[in-house]
Amino acid sequence: MIPSGELIQLVSPKGKRYTMILNAEEELHTHDGLIPLARICDMDFGQAVATHLGREYLVLKPTLYDLLKNVQRKTQIIYPKDIGYILLKLGIVPGGEVLEAGSGSGSLTMALAWYSGPQGCVHSFERREEFVDLCARNLERVGLRDRVSFYSRDIGEGFGLSDIPAGFIDVRTPWDYVDQLGRALQNGAPAGFLLPTMNQVERLLRALEDSCFTDPEVLEILVRPYKPVADRLRPEDRMVAHTGYLIFCRVMK
Repeated sequence: MIPSGELIQLVSPKGKRYTMILNAEEELHTHDGLIPLARICDMDFGQAVATHLGREYLVLKPTLYDLLKNVQRKTQIIYPKDIGYILLKLGIVPGGEVLEAGSGSGSLTMALAWYSGPQGCVHSFERREEFVDLCARNLERVGLRDRVSFYSRDIGEGFGLSDIPAGFIDVRTPWDYVDQLGRALQNGAPAGFLLPTMNQVERLLRALEDSCFTDPEVLEILVRPYKPVADRLRPEDRMVAHTGYLIFCRVMK
């Protein structure tokens, strides 16, 4: 039995995916017909529900990867291949706190909220109100909005927080906010940055040299998918290669 309020994903016969919070009083209208969502409450994940035209939709429990791939965006998002490493490097755990600057469309915000859990908190800073609204809508759609506190302020004046156990900065000139970030994080906390070009990375590294941050690491992550056909296994024609440089370090006050 899938209770009303559960996050679900319906997959059409052609692979189109619909992700939503289950509401027994609503209906899903598709090109394959109508599905009264109340019928799904009597089912289990992995079963199929038929539309009124007899087309069967698979009922799945979406993973975080599924949610990230369906984020509504107005900005470049941080890709799952980078997010996985970011979560590990920042040590995100259930019940923890984390600071981020640059909410954007909210892909990283969603992942941080997912792993911080119901008792955790993501402090998300974004100066542009349209991106705060977009990020909040993406979180609301998957039931994670209550795990994020948004701040619309100039982080050049400081974050107004202290003793936060981890932080991540995704803004155009992060070197301008290194000292402010250091004051917001607890001693020994991991911090991360994302930048698209090498000259930006160089400038950030110079700023880190004169700050309370130490032990810098710079990397990029490439993922090369393969066509899963046993008789002619080979790489896909296209791949998501360079999406940005990741920089990590530690606070040592």
